[in-house]
Amino acid sequence: MKTRSAVLRRSGTSRPYEQSRPLEIEELDLAPPGPGELLVRIRAAGICHSDLSVIDGNRPRPLPMALGHEAAGEVVALGDGVIDINPGAHVVLAFVPSCRECIYCNTGRPALCARGAKANGAGELLSGGSRLRTAGGATVAHHLGVSAFSEHVVVDRSSAVVVPDSVPFETAALLGCAMLTGMGAVRNTAGVREDDTVCVLGLGGVGQAAVLGSVIAGAGCVIAVDPVEDKRELARSLGATHTAAPEDAEALVQSLTGGGVRWAFEAVGAAPVMEQAFRLLGRGGTAVSVGLPAPDRSVMFPALAFAGEGKGFLGSYMGSSRPQEDVPDMIELWWEGRLPVGRLLTGALPLSRINEAFDALAEGTAVRQVVLP
Repeated sequence: MKTRSAVLRRSGTSRPYEQSRPLEIEELDLAPPGPGELLVRIRAAGICHSDLSVIDGNRPRPLPMALGHEAAGEVVALGDGVIDINPGAHVVLAFVPSCRECIYCNTGRPALCARGAKANGAGELLSGGSRLRTAGGATVAHHLGVSAFSEHVVVDRSSAVVVPDSVPFETAALLGCAMLTGMGAVRNTAGVREDDTVCVLGLGGVGQAAVLGSVIAGAGCVIAVDPVEDKRELARSLGATHTAAPEDAEALVQSLTGGGVRWAFEAVGAAPVMEQAFRLLGRGGTAVSVGLPAPDRSVMFPALAFAGEGKGFLGSYMGSSRPQEDVPDMIELWWEGRLPVGRLLTGALPLSRINEAFDALAEGTAVRQVVLP
């Protein structure tokens, strides 16, 4: 069948993207789903920094690539062997497929699936290869097993989490990355507890999700840090107890805690912010890195802080989540009114305006936008 997709052919294009147009909407040939796969009609797809990092060249990926990884849609057709889902089902798409066989999948850590990571790095689906071709027969790579900036996609069954039809697609889409990653880091990687002190650095969609997760966990002090005032105000409205610009964060943390926070979540993907998160810790505190820095960046921490002060630094990929379990849990919180995911949405645009959406993301004026293919 034919599908229209936003295709990146060259990274590192200069801004504004509305003029340079790194993403072009192309008509591609989409092969039918193979064994263990689904054909999904995309109904909403979120604009995330992980997509931007491919566009600006910070995350090298095989090109050309159909971008997008945070999405919700409707199942259209099933590949052979798929018996636990029906056409018409609404699904959230998770950006790490699970082989269910490697040591990570078998020990409850599907976000680290070895085969899933290899396939994602190669721009392929879990079973191998791409289902996307140009009219001339050239291969187009998949982004993180999803390629969500498309009208239709083929994905591995493990990438799809069935959700109730009552959940709006725009809300459901954000569960597949922003919420899994940010809230997952709080709940799964860190295990924030009641009355803990928390600082979140970077208040895009993932950072705001970490704020929400900390509030739901009952953290006694939630400090939200970002250079953009509007984002700080949103965090406060979501339950953050205090906010600060980055240059004021360390003084504020000291005045509130008298030593430092128990947990600091870095949701920017920049080495200086990772180092600042570590500086904000009190004795026995732990920093959690959620953002994705460029692969050639390094960080520096005082060596004595680990054994001498009991501090720690953890990585969190996709929030250490188990999507098939965590997405339904988040939907339950949403139904209860405790997880106002829709508050993170700052715009909905047609696929034709996708470059404009990435300008807003790069400029820091958007929290989470969705495109509606």
